[in-house]
Amino acid sequence: GGTDAMKFTLSWLKTHLDTDATLGGIVDRLTALGLEVEEVSDRGAALEPFTVGYVVKAERHADADKLSVCLVDTGTDTVQVVCGAPNARTGMKGVFARSGLILPGTGLHLKKTRIRGVDSDGMLCSEREMGISDEHDTIIELPEDAPVGAPFAPLLGLDDPLIDVAVTPDRSDCLGVYGIARDLAAAGTGTLKPLEAMVKGAFASPIDVHLDFEAGAADACPLFIGRYIRGVNNGPSPKWLHERLMSVGLRPISALVDITNWVTLDLGRPAHVFDADRVKGDLRLRLGREGDEYLALDGNEYTIDETMTAICDDTGLISLAGIMGGATTACDEGTTDVFLEIALFDPIRTAATGRALGIESDARYRFERGVDPAFLAPGAEIATRLILELCGGEASELVIAGAVPGERRKIGLRASRIASLCGVDVDEAAQHDILARLGFDVAGKGEKITVTVPSWRRDVEVEADVVEEVLRIHGYDAIPAVSMPREDGVGHPVLTTAQRRVALAKRTLAARGLVEAVTWSFTGDEQARLFGGGRPELRLANPISAELTDMRPSLIPNLIAAAARNVDRGFADVALFEVGQAYAGDAPDDQFMSACALRRGQSGPRHWLAGPRDVDAFDAKADALAVIAACGGPAASAQVAADAPDWYHPGRSGTLKLGPVLLAHFGEVHPRVLAALDVAGPLAACEVFLGAIPVAKGRRGTAKPLLKLSPLQAVVRDFAFVVDRDVRADDLVRAARGAEKALIAGVEMFDAYRGTELGAGKRSLAIAVTLQPMKRTLTDAEIDAVSRKIVAAVEKATGGVLRG
Repeated sequence: GGTDAMKFTLSWLKTHLDTDATLGGIVDRLTALGLEVEEVSDRGAALEPFTVGYVVKAERHADADKLSVCLVDTGTDTVQVVCGAPNARTGMKGVFARSGLILPGTGLHLKKTRIRGVDSDGMLCSEREMGISDEHDTIIELPEDAPVGAPFAPLLGLDDPLIDVAVTPDRSDCLGVYGIARDLAAAGTGTLKPLEAMVKGAFASPIDVHLDFEAGAADACPLFIGRYIRGVNNGPSPKWLHERLMSVGLRPISALVDITNWVTLDLGRPAHVFDADRVKGDLRLRLGREGDEYLALDGNEYTIDETMTAICDDTGLISLAGIMGGATTACDEGTTDVFLEIALFDPIRTAATGRALGIESDARYRFERGVDPAFLAPGAEIATRLILELCGGEASELVIAGAVPGERRKIGLRASRIASLCGVDVDEAAQHDILARLGFDVAGKGEKITVTVPSWRRDVEVEADVVEEVLRIHGYDAIPAVSMPREDGVGHPVLTTAQRRVALAKRTLAARGLVEAVTWSFTGDEQARLFGGGRPELRLANPISAELTDMRPSLIPNLIAAAARNVDRGFADVALFEVGQAYAGDAPDDQFMSACALRRGQSGPRHWLAGPRDVDAFDAKADALAVIAACGGPAASAQVAADAPDWYHPGRSGTLKLGPVLLAHFGEVHPRVLAALDVAGPLAACEVFLGAIPVAKGRRGTAKPLLKLSPLQAVVRDFAFVVDRDVRADDLVRAARGAEKALIAGVEMFDAYRGTELGAGKRSLAIAVTLQPMKRTLTDAEIDAVSRKIVAAVEKATGGVLRG
């Protein structure tokens, strides 16, 4: 992922692109093509105050060996400058910065100063101080004919706008200035200049190349082209090459090395030169072996392994393919014969090697993204011609080992796909024209077009990629802006009932003071068995840990484990909830959405007026009913039964049902389970099965009924009934509530009493009934009439008698 920068100057681009377009027009077109321009720096203006200075006299500083005292003619006056660079000398011309200026490279504000007792006014600058490169050991030396006092930037080509383009990893064809010019030309911004023809070889190369790969590894280097050039003179590069490399922050080294760097940047074609006299015997390419070592050009020693591609001669490893050359065969001023390498290396091996050794290089950068496999011979010819032009010498015939791999990719294209995928109509003739300009070969028409992809476009693999190419050149800005269709004014709900219930359950439990936990969907075998699980089909084939071996049959065991961890850290009162999937079996229907609430410890703070109480089954029941109500379920009419699963405490637990449908179970957790999980009680939990809650009829969903407020005062009446001990309080409350639905707004039980005076097997249950008149205030007679109905209804349902 990510992008990396490709830098070039406007004049460099124009060596390949014949265009009248303005800088702004080129920048806009590059961005429209998907080559995003990060910045354009017009450095000429920033560097204008820095001028050519002539060193009239340079003398050693009396008190410091490494300092020189220079008299500098600035064109308008002569100033004294103390300079620490070893190449400061009488008669040279350098870059002079006057006192008062701010150096663009370092941000230093120059002032008149005294250095070791000698006045210094201004400065002779290095490349780093000018922001050109990192070179800081020496000062910039300008040509002898440089006009004193004139701005120095034009002399080094630094007045040329620098364009910095972010190239995405798929567009490796644009990692050379030529590739960018080719894309611009295809888009109609100018025409592409042809690359020059080949160089004829005069003799057979004394160095041969052998690809010694074992079976299956031949893709490490499918093709290697070499060329021997004798009688070269490796001096400094000419001005144009020097300036070009400097303009993008590369330090010129020597003509031969600079040429390979230039070919890499200009054509996206990495190249390397060996000093041929230092190569012993032929070149052999093979995979690395144990103990292979070499000293690289960066001065570091690297040990390579069998995943890497080595370039060897008779002495052993001399270069690492696609990454970096070796120091033993490097070219220097004394080089007279060179062997040029232009090769094709496997992107994956190159990337892995570079990453393993931590070497970043321009060659690695291009090889791991993929270079044009058909451009080896032309690249070799261009590099050869440059060497002959700049260094002289005589070239051998090409040494070719291997062959260009694979055929060019062919892709079927339907002309109609441009419109259907992109929403823009491009005439079929225009489609063919665009593809041809991009270097694609096009055959056929209509829905049966065959497109042959150019060798440099590794990223075009399927029909949609071809469509993208057409649209990219046609212009993304040509896609018409179309508003989204809007069928009706009110949007349809996007979430399903099940999805809404998850959110409602979470919100309700959080509002009730519980904290959400998110635990694993797995639990241990022992915990699964305690909660009705442990079936072999729910055992994981490759558990992430020995403690998490089974799909969870319930959410409770993981929440108990979380509560236990809190208790161990001193947080005794814990209230947690989780809404998630649990698993009864391995069939799709066995997976269910569950909302689980767990409370442990005491309810309420310690207080001098009333002591806190332990959490109990009724806390859990209230949590369960709240979730059912929030999800639009009939919480008020759910029946309570004492048949909770065996991981609850018998007699302190229950279930909530609607007829045969189980909505939830709740209660205190069984002491046996707490002991097995090593956590002390009291601990109450509930589990609500969200999928079992019936969907409300009509369009009401989870909306609450309309609020009906009455301005009339409510009346509360208490009743106590003597009933048999096995009568359920719930039945009595329901009977009272149903006695007069229009008036009875609420029924609550407030007392349960057992005493010998009630008779054997009897108990007293007391309820408070709220009567809420809506039309007029109740009279005593009306209240009495309702009271008689309540007594009759309770007696009929439970056999209960009003306590005297």
